[in-house]
Amino acid sequence: MDATSSIIISVFSTSSGSGKTITAINLAAGLAEEGYRTCLVDLDLQFGDVMGYLDMVSDFTIADAQKAILKDEENFKIDDYLTEYKCGDTAFSVLPPPREINDAYLISVEAVEKIISSMKGFNFIVLDLTSVFSTLNLAMLDMSTVINFVGVLDFLPAVKNYKVGYDTLLRFDYEESKICLVENQADSDRYIKARDVERLLGTTIYHHLPSDSSAVTYSIRMGKPLMYCVPLSPLTQSYWQLVGRYTNRTKKSRITPMPVEEKKGAKKILSWLFGDDEWLTAQNMK
Repeated sequence: MDATSSIIISVFSTSSGSGKTITAINLAAGLAEEGYRTCLVDLDLQFGDVMGYLDMVSDFTIADAQKAILKDEENFKIDDYLTEYKCGDTAFSVLPPPREINDAYLISVEAVEKIISSMKGFNFIVLDLTSVFSTLNLAMLDMSTVINFVGVLDFLPAVKNYKVGYDTLLRFDYEESKICLVENQADSDRYIKARDVERLLGTTIYHHLPSDSSAVTYSIRMGKPLMYCVPLSPLTQSYWQLVGRYTNRTKKSRITPMPVEEKKGAKKILSWLFGDDEWLTAQNMK
């Protein structure tokens, strides 16, 4: 398999707390479950959370991979520096960030480009990027097949950051077809509506992920992706739909229709702060 045959999905955002890492983890898990050889690369070099979310430890990190590839690129084998996450019969590889913050400053863009290019045996490579337009992130976006641009568009500063980020991507000449706008925590009864954001952006949001904080909390506590521990969550079902859109082979059996319940009375604007959304998943996790 040539390096060009690997599909690289970068998960990017311009705001912290957007669900970027959760999205990257569940994309990798879903792609692996569908039978694709998948690698998840945590490129939040200073504060990466992938290993913690998945309750994993590793003997090697991207810092070790960099030393090896710069020392002997011809004989470098990326598999020697990957850690396997396994749940049941499904597994995907993970390349962790450096253990020490000081080591993060020693990671070079050139080395990361070489490391990603060496992953020739993977069908999909999922990159969990930081929320800045850094030199490293721009290099990874250049290499990416798809830019999964995720944001929580529930208040004005976040919407502003999202628009600035999208406009910046366009100014950097990334094709609109390459940028997939993904809205996280897309509750229908929130103050800012998706249609208003779309008018502001001048384009259509590619995918909407519903809010399900209880399922996410349970997933992190279990150290498992959502589809492996909360299969009936609306958020899990939405991640399956997103995986299907990226693979063009959605499996209907994965998607279970959820009953629609109407909540009585007007919902408080800050109800999410007080946990009023627990009705979304409480029954799914019993």
